[in-house]
Amino acid sequence: MVGIIDIKEIFSRVFQIKFEDGRIAIATETLVPGLKVYDEKIVQHDDREYRIWNPYRSKLAAAILNGIKELPIKPGSRVLYLGIASGTTASHISDIIGENGIIYGIEFAHRPFRDLIKVAENRKNIVPLLKDARLPESFSYIGENVDILYADLAQPNQAQIFLHNAEIFLKENGYGIIAIKARSIDVTKPPDEIFKEQREILEAGGMRILEGIKLDPYAKDHIMFLLRYQY
Repeated sequence: MVGIIDIKEIFSRVFQIKFEDGRIAIATETLVPGLKVYDEKIVQHDDREYRIWNPYRSKLAAAILNGIKELPIKPGSRVLYLGIASGTTASHISDIIGENGIIYGIEFAHRPFRDLIKVAENRKNIVPLLKDARLPESFSYIGENVDILYADLAQPNQAQIFLHNAEIFLKENGYGIIAIKARSIDVTKPPDEIFKEQREILEAGGMRILEGIKLDPYAKDHIMFLLRYQY
């Protein structure tokens, strides 16, 4: 078994782990000890349990490993997650926000939603909602504005969907995180051209771009924007 050389906190409740064989990984300290969500590896160290965060399974992990400078998700954060799917990334966000935070998880497809419900059974800070992110009025009964709007939708008009939800749910000066897949928008254009166009749409909708992190090699032709919302 490969030992651990060092563990340090790089963002709130997000840790960098260095192993004796030279590997470096990121992880979250689990909210639910003893339980996996996907095929993640579990590391025990100093009576604490960490879940290795796989960047090939999570675009947010890819952004962290590729050098994102700020991660606004913190203990107690209120998060609206558009396109939460089966809950892989959301489970790590769940670890970060802890028992006092909450994730409203919007998913339209029934199959991943069934998997998400199983994740939420053990993680009470995840609220699964079988809804269409294009119709935020249909889940306006959430009844609160959130600190963070996270979106991973892979739809041609994903920036517009994101902005529509921001208008309804995101606090003033709240943060947005959006993963954009170029090939979901236009397969004929170079990805950099699409990223520029999407950036302009987001800025025109009141978003200030803080960072834009390309996600290669973990997610080809993707970028993640970190944003701040200004009415």
